[in-house]
Amino acid sequence: MKLYLKFLSIHMRSAMTYRASFFLSCLGHLLITTNVFLSVVFLLDRFGAIGGYTMPQLSLCYAVILSGTSLAECFARGFDAFTRILSEAQFDRIMLRPRSLFFQVICQDMKPTMLARVLQAAVMLAWGINAGAVVWTPLKALVLALMILCGAGIFFGLFLVNACICFFTLEHVETLNIFLDGPREYGKYPFGIYGKPVLLILTFLVPLALVQHWPLQYLFDRGPAWYGVLPVVSLLFLIPCALLWQLGVRHYRSTGS
Repeated sequence: MKLYLKFLSIHMRSAMTYRASFFLSCLGHLLITTNVFLSVVFLLDRFGAIGGYTMPQLSLCYAVILSGTSLAECFARGFDAFTRILSEAQFDRIMLRPRSLFFQVICQDMKPTMLARVLQAAVMLAWGINAGAVVWTPLKALVLALMILCGAGIFFGLFLVNACICFFTLEHVETLNIFLDGPREYGKYPFGIYGKPVLLILTFLVPLALVQHWPLQYLFDRGPAWYGVLPVVSLLFLIPCALLWQLGVRHYRSTGS
């Protein structure tokens, strides 16, 4: 942990070297996600509710997805940039060092500007809570925290899968962006809004619904209490992700760069 915090400090100082650029990048990220949610604001201003969900509830819904994606992108950037690590033969050097390959790839790159989106998610979350999105209990507060943390874990797993594919193709698979970048767009609504086929895919294939749609039903008093356990169940997704990483490492052949 001490070494990880050292790397984090290095990346933070590097990002702050050009402070104007750092803050402009933060502003750019904020404008993108704010623009996404503005469409919800305008829609609800006209219709009042969507699928029975009110503005505070949708604000909380989007805050969960936004915080999960942003935390993963901030701290798992090394896997997002893995194709560059392979093509520039950096992975060869990584394999020679007396540290875990997994740990070294995580520390290769971080994106502190994503913390601006985490702050935005916190503001949306606070507003949704204050506006009465949920009748709160200590258990519901715990479930909300698990939704955010486990959501970040699922997105981390998706970054890991995308990196593992690079062992075989040397390039990321753009199709996975449906699950990596797409949730920042369609995650502004509970996934059940999009119909049963989409909900099934996001429940059993890529378990994003386990950290958003289903536990939200419990928070909004639309489903049973055991829905609150599903964020923890979603972490089982990380097991095949870890196995795929081990398979990719065994398959790795240097590019000779």
